[in-house]
Amino acid sequence: MKYPEFLKENGTIGFPSPSFGCAIEPYRSAFENAQKKWIGMGYKVDLGPNCYETKGIGISNTPEECGRELTEYYLSRDNDCLISCGGGELMCEILEYVDFDAIRKAEPKWFMGYSDNTNMTFLLNTLCDTAAIYGPCAAAFGMEPWHPSLMDAMDLLTGKKEEAAGYEKWEREGIKDEEHPLAPYQCTQAPDLKIYQPDQAGAMQRADGAVMEGRLIGGCMDCLVNLLGTRFDKVKDFAENYKEDGFIWFLEACDLNVFGVRRAMWQMEQAGWFKYVKGFLIGRPCFCYGEEMMGLDQYTAILPTARRHKIPVIMDCDIGHLPPMMPLVSGSLAKVKAEGNQLEIKMEYK
Repeated sequence: MKYPEFLKENGTIGFPSPSFGCAIEPYRSAFENAQKKWIGMGYKVDLGPNCYETKGIGISNTPEECGRELTEYYLSRDNDCLISCGGGELMCEILEYVDFDAIRKAEPKWFMGYSDNTNMTFLLNTLCDTAAIYGPCAAAFGMEPWHPSLMDAMDLLTGKKEEAAGYEKWEREGIKDEEHPLAPYQCTQAPDLKIYQPDQAGAMQRADGAVMEGRLIGGCMDCLVNLLGTRFDKVKDFAENYKEDGFIWFLEACDLNVFGVRRAMWQMEQAGWFKYVKGFLIGRPCFCYGEEMMGLDQYTAILPTARRHKIPVIMDCDIGHLPPMMPLVSGSLAKVKAEGNQLEIKMEYK
């Protein structure tokens, strides 16, 4: 696994828009304020040509232009790391226009984003053997004041931290909108981790804690199952290369309902993606949190897969669309410890 150089003092942050950009409110004002904050910290900014574009469908520009921008900004010597402007809907369509061969041969560079940006963070791991950061997109850094999770993301980018931990509370309903573009997270909900361990009979039982070790891999399930079976799916080869480490899959869902989550888990399992799985870290699902349909909820959507592999699973983690989110170095070796509602992840870059 290749790990990029950390962002240095007075370094330059590049901002491509492979998914949505920051053309509309509240994202434009938030992104502009984020730039001011980074410049105030001594960094320089390198804005991609699609940051304020609205020509695309589900993304900032045409798939060709988005793919070209992402490739050029990754290969560019004018910036030191990349933070995606935002998530979106159809980043998958740009992949045929991204030069992954050139990216694989280039000096590695940190790329950070989440949600639709799984199309880059995951493929940097599995196609290019390069680590990436599954973390907040650029506009989030415009909030006043910063939530500690944003400082954690910057500390990962700058090499000041190599661990992540859950936060004191999380946001169920946000107040950021066109009239309040700089609103911070409204964290009112106490964490309530759901930890399950297999018993001797193979059944999954609630537990007070869990420990797991392996290489972190994953992202947004909506995007992952869309990649599965395409020419960009090289997960089996990647898994064989790192089978001695095993894998901790971190997964979260955006638009999927509980049956969509259950189907996604089945599909990834049947494709052999979980062959060397050591444990699951599951974020709070955005669309179906607290949902129950025909006796299925967000937990029973996951547990059958964990039971078949006889591995621990930690659910309702600070990962993904219901903030705050722990920034994770996808591709790194991790040691995970959960006890009660405390979750700690220590990452090693090797």
